Amino acid sequence: MPRAAAPAKTPSARTPRTASSKVAKPSASDATEKNKPLVEDIRLLGRILGDVIREQEGRPAFDLIERVRQLSVAYRIKKDASAGRVLDRLLKNLSADQTVSVIRAFSYFSHLANIAEDRHHVRRRMHHEAAGTHQEGSLAHCFEKLARADHRAADIAGTLAKAYISPVLTAHPTEVQRKSILDAERAIAELISQRDELRADSERRLNEALLTARVTQLWQTRMLRYAKLTVADEIENALSYYHATFLRQIPRMYAEVEEALPGHEVAAFFRMGNWIGGDRDGNPNVSAETLRLALSRQSETALRHYLTEVHTLGAELSISQMLAPVSVEMIALADSSPDKSPHREDEPYRRALTGIYARLAATLHELTGTEALRHAVAPQSPYLAPEEFLADLRVIERSLRSHHAGALIGPRLAPLMRAVQVFGFHLATVDLRQSSDQHEAVIGELLRVARIEPDYSALDETARRELLLRLLNEARSLRVRGVEYSEWAQRELAIFEAAVEGRRRYGKLAIRHYIISHTEDVSDLLEVLLLQKECGLMRGLLSEEAQADLIVSPLFETIGDLRNAGTIMQQFYALPGIAALVARGGGEQDVMLGYSDSNKDGGFFTSNWELYRAEIALVEMFAPLEEQHGIRLRLFHGRGGTVGRGGGPSYQAILAQPPGTVGGQIRLTEQGEVINSKYANPEIGRRNLETLVAATLEATLLHPTKAAPKAFLEAAEQLSQGSMAAYRALVYETPGFTDYFFSATPIREIAELNIGSRPASRKASRAIEDLRAIPWGFSWGQCRVALPGWCGFGSAVEQFLGEDKKQRATRLELLQRMHRQWPFFRTLLSNLDMVLAKSDLRIASRYVELVEDKRLGKRIFAAIRAEWDLTCQALATITGDEQPLQSNPSLARSIEHRFPYLDPLNHLQVELMRRYRKRREGDPANERLQRGIHISINGVAAGLRNTG
Repeated sequence: MPRAAAPAKTPSARTPRTASSKVAKPSASDATEKNKPLVEDIRLLGRILGDVIREQEGRPAFDLIERVRQLSVAYRIKKDASAGRVLDRLLKNLSADQTVSVIRAFSYFSHLANIAEDRHHVRRRMHHEAAGTHQEGSLAHCFEKLARADHRAADIAGTLAKAYISPVLTAHPTEVQRKSILDAERAIAELISQRDELRADSERRLNEALLTARVTQLWQTRMLRYAKLTVADEIENALSYYHATFLRQIPRMYAEVEEALPGHEVAAFFRMGNWIGGDRDGNPNVSAETLRLALSRQSETALRHYLTEVHTLGAELSISQMLAPVSVEMIALADSSPDKSPHREDEPYRRALTGIYARLAATLHELTGTEALRHAVAPQSPYLAPEEFLADLRVIERSLRSHHAGALIGPRLAPLMRAVQVFGFHLATVDLRQSSDQHEAVIGELLRVARIEPDYSALDETARRELLLRLLNEARSLRVRGVEYSEWAQRELAIFEAAVEGRRRYGKLAIRHYIISHTEDVSDLLEVLLLQKECGLMRGLLSEEAQADLIVSPLFETIGDLRNAGTIMQQFYALPGIAALVARGGGEQDVMLGYSDSNKDGGFFTSNWELYRAEIALVEMFAPLEEQHGIRLRLFHGRGGTVGRGGGPSYQAILAQPPGTVGGQIRLTEQGEVINSKYANPEIGRRNLETLVAATLEATLLHPTKAAPKAFLEAAEQLSQGSMAAYRALVYETPGFTDYFFSATPIREIAELNIGSRPASRKASRAIEDLRAIPWGFSWGQCRVALPGWCGFGSAVEQFLGEDKKQRATRLELLQRMHRQWPFFRTLLSNLDMVLAKSDLRIASRYVELVEDKRLGKRIFAAIRAEWDLTCQALATITGDEQPLQSNPSLARSIEHRFPYLDPLNHLQVELMRRYRKRREGDPANERLQRGIHISINGVAAGLRNTG
């Protein structure tokens, strides 16, 4: 196949940037030796894929795919217009079977190119480390910066002792990969990583044979699901990343921190979070049963990891008491073990670990109902808490350290102890989430049946607050015995009751946060407190010594909600008893900020600006609460994969937060394909975990505390107003825009994909307001417009600059200064640059052909193109960059290598959508058409990477 194109010259002048000139010209370094291994890996994988296709599909199929590849390279890289016309005719005339074959080939190549790129990132990082230079975002680089700023190890350790950093895995309907595909790709990644160390020809031939076997497996493995993904499937998919990365790489990351802070205890500041199984917002498939399943499977994953490590540790700690002394407490631990084998009588560590294993096996059975894989002795009394297990491991650690065997601690015992600290018996904290209107409905039913309030929904906000506060100060339950409540109310209450059970069974950290989607007023928070009280998660009266188990976390999503965030939280804490309640619960207050809906509501720039303003307002509001009550604000960033949903590099995103908003506390979601991109490869995974820690430390200890200059803030406000007006004028006020969207993007086909347990829309309507932000952004990415990631900015800049030449020059200089000096603005423009580089209006114009009303299609696409051109020009003018991605050569290189292989997928997707939408009922070709479209969606998503 498909061999990778070698780096080639690509013409591009950045100002003005045109739709036909999009790919960055590689920097000179792209031709140097450092990128040679990447090109070789891509070519190797492309050649193997080609060989597999020729063997599996036959020579004609291979020749067709190779012809498509050659024409696409000529069109994309060599700018051969005639090649583009020939390619277009060729693709339009393919049969359904030929089309599926070509789509599969280029989709798999996108996946293989991702593997090669990931390996090259690891390779370059290792090269830098070997040379004593550390890349930005690494822990080593972070600690170097902290040292230069005179931050002592004790101060850093003290900051970490109060820190809380947590990536939270979520399931959303954009993850298009099956676990079988992911497993095969992990095997390929491991084989590719081995090639750098192979020297003998025989070893390299064997490696290539194994790669061929895995690529053959990929080709013969169904890429798509035939059945709708269930919540149970999503749980298993998420757990696969713990096996591959988190359980081993997080302890390794902690070890790096410990190495940088010798002599200082490093607290368990980094934890994992999870929404899968507990996120009910718009997903009727999530219930109390899925929550129980998630908690049980998570616990089983953690415990089986511990069992494996304890078993292996027992094999390693073969120390004889006749040759090395042991501590008294170690002897006591060994003597308490049921292992009485005479063969191990002088081996106290092995005897102790046999006993520990037996207790863990009993714990596994007690918590999950499953059995350990091996039993040297019968399971013993289970551990009641992970702290008991950790205490036994510490006995072993102290004994080894006190008798000159400290070298045996680092390889396995230390990572195991750290894993127990981080993962406990629960693995990850499961968040509960539901929309505020659903809480309102349940409260309304409870109050109506109890004859307390016949129509709760009709009450104004003041009356609601008064009623809810009164009920929070009454000891009685709202539920009436013998009454049959609606099925919906019972399902909602069952979630809270399952949370009580889950916390008792797996520990308090198993469930800690309750997210309220669409928080619009104070009563939304009080309703969840009342539901906690009703189900046993809150004890005592609010006016006395009440304690709530779950942190009530509002989610502010729309532009209006973000603007009200500070006010709502201020009014909430002004209520009697609330501050004391939170302080008694640990003094933690999570506030979640939604990037997706705010973007769909107001556009790219306005969303980012209103998030920035909301954070500042919240920090100012919480400052006296922390001083008076010790209540800490922790912002939870609901980021997606695409820039339009808050995506982009995490390191820059965290550093771009307003001064004072991080403070060692941050949670952020990881969604869609981004989870696979970041964490499927263990080395890449650790790098991304390190980045979160490094950015949080730098934002906390090195970030300027002074607010941005007033002129910057005022300019951003003006840009926001202009951007939102332009965005809404196009998306919400242009007649026919909704029809255009549903015709010129694959949104309809995406809704048919078995790629998530959550519906694509909250309501059965075509209104953009009701569409989930995730498929909204995903659809625009598929057709290469990526509208949510840039729309409105060009008009905003043009309006801000104005017509007057003198004013224009002055204001342009201000924007350029903002780009140089303000991390928020610089990061925003960097992300904008990335989005524009991945968009392609030449490709997008093909999708316009799918709009039946040709005049409507041309009119709206012309408006999109005009705004896109304005945005490209504005970006180039402010940054001064002559070409796209000038400051991001690695991404520029990636785009050059992969886009010639991505273009045919888009062309074929359009052609198949055209045929599918004109299908006749009962036509046997319909299934192949649909399958081809869905595989193309998979391939485009893999090629663009951050589309979730």
